[in-house]
Amino acid sequence: MRTPIVAANWKMHKTIAEAVELTRAVRKAVADVTGCEVVLCPPFTALSAVREALGPARIGLGAQNMYFEEQGAFTGEISPLMLAELCQFVILGHSERRQLFGETDAGVNRKAKAALAHHLTPIICVGEALEQNRAGQTAAVVGSQVRAAFDGISRDDAARVVVAYEPIWAIGTGLAAEPAEVNTIIGVSIRGVLAELYGETTAQAVRVQYGGSVKPDNMADFARMPEIDGALVGGASLKADSFAAIVKATLA
Repeated sequence: MRTPIVAANWKMHKTIAEAVELTRAVRKAVADVTGCEVVLCPPFTALSAVREALGPARIGLGAQNMYFEEQGAFTGEISPLMLAELCQFVILGHSERRQLFGETDAGVNRKAKAALAHHLTPIICVGEALEQNRAGQTAAVVGSQVRAAFDGISRDDAARVVVAYEPIWAIGTGLAAEPAEVNTIIGVSIRGVLAELYGETTAQAVRVQYGGSVKPDNMADFARMPEIDGALVGGASLKADSFAAIVKATLA
């Protein structure tokens, strides 16, 4: 059985003080939750403070991005060596990074390898645009992204990765995908491709989240799908009560 994982992507929100306040509220709201891994991914500036605010709570900490080099003349970048001192997870290849900052499949792959080498768990995002979805290209696009992201990654390392299926057209739009459709896409285009690359055992070990307008009132429908192992939550993670409700709905 795969343990579901619900991660909060705060994106470019929250000052340090606000992040600490939200962290404490989330910690209190999910204190009685078992059977679901919870992860907070604040901005880089708040990582250290959130780490301290979490204390002994069984809540993971993640960054929203990183560069693949350990150090060097890369002004403005954060390395896996730096993150390894602060957190356990890192989001890679989010559609906003791909669309707004020109990140490529090859770059995501290099970052994933670097994260794994430094014992960070990558949360690798994949997903199709609206025009690709309407053109019936979802399976091809998502499958291609998965193949590229895992290129050259060993079977043992692959099993440590978390994949987040986030259809671009559903992110921040209020238009969540249909749970049954998501289940099929994950089963065929993500887990199916992983089975081709590594075998069925590894494919079944990899946790796959759904992301895209996830809310407390629709999470239970996604959680009931056998291929979906939690969620990568954006806007609804910025308030402790809504995020906690999503975490609890994952176990409903």
